[in-house]
Amino acid sequence: MATYYGTYGQKVQYLASDPSDPQIGQVWYNSTSATLKVRELATVNAWASGGALPGVRSVQGGAGASSLSALAFGGFSATSAVTETLSYNGSAWTTLPATMGTAVYSMGSCGTQTAALSAGGATTPGAVQSLTQVYNGTSWSTPPAALNTARRLTGAVGTSSAALLVAGATPSATGVVESYNGTTWSPVTSLNTTRYALATSKGGTNTAALAIGGWLPGASASTESWNGSAWTTVNSLNTARGSMSGSGSGTQTSALAFGGEVNAPGNATGATELWNGTSWTSNPNSLGTARYNLASASGSQTSSLAFGGYTGTAVVANTEEWTGIEAQTKTVTVS
Repeated sequence: MATYYGTYGQKVQYLASDPSDPQIGQVWYNSTSATLKVRELATVNAWASGGALPGVRSVQGGAGASSLSALAFGGFSATSAVTETLSYNGSAWTTLPATMGTAVYSMGSCGTQTAALSAGGATTPGAVQSLTQVYNGTSWSTPPAALNTARRLTGAVGTSSAALLVAGATPSATGVVESYNGTTWSPVTSLNTTRYALATSKGGTNTAALAIGGWLPGASASTESWNGSAWTTVNSLNTARGSMSGSGSGTQTSALAFGGEVNAPGNATGATELWNGTSWTSNPNSLGTARYNLASASGSQTSSLAFGGYTGTAVVANTEEWTGIEAQTKTVTVS
């Protein structure tokens, strides 16, 4: 007698364990757990409140791989720069014994919770620095590698040993870009549009990155893409904004832009936009607290962290966790 299996074959995979790289729409039966499973997209796309910083600060450094693993360092608190370093575990911040060798703010920052980089910035209002500071998970060090162009309000991309420092203020706006190889900084091709206080795709690399928004001095919506040798102007943000130094996350092809200052000084925004490699899409869920001069964990388009910043009237300690559209495996149940 003919059977469905004999005629058409097995449509649902019969596996002893879940596949290591399931594709969206893939269905399989896990014989070990005796469950039917499917790979699907979870459409969350929202900001949620996280643990507050123990001290308020703005224009600080930020690094990390996701909303569950981040580092905050330096910044401007009350009337001066600070050297404090904080670690985030997904629910609360902890003050670490390690402090930066030089108190700095408005710097470029990137890396992870255990391997972070701070470059440039200011130690006093209006000043610019060329120093580099590196965190190894235990302590900060100041290598002899100094920037060729001292600046503040700059953007950074990459790791503590392979980074890209983008544009900034010297104190006037500059489009200068430098690449770091773990030992020295080398000038590379400058941005097409000179600006400062811009965001970057902080989870990218020093050969594949985005430069996003900033001040011209007017608020900019310009986005440029870096391929390791040249910058190409691509589709602009929907909301032009500046004062985004330290924010932004994701990669050259999948990024997140949030917060900033729109048009007039003090006009904070919580607007959030997603980049798909071609264009920006405005997300209906903005930051719960509109702010600028905030920091972020580099994360990804599906898992990022925004913390600190200025609302236009006050410096805040707020932390917000982003969960975006991501693939997940679900067990199929029938009722």
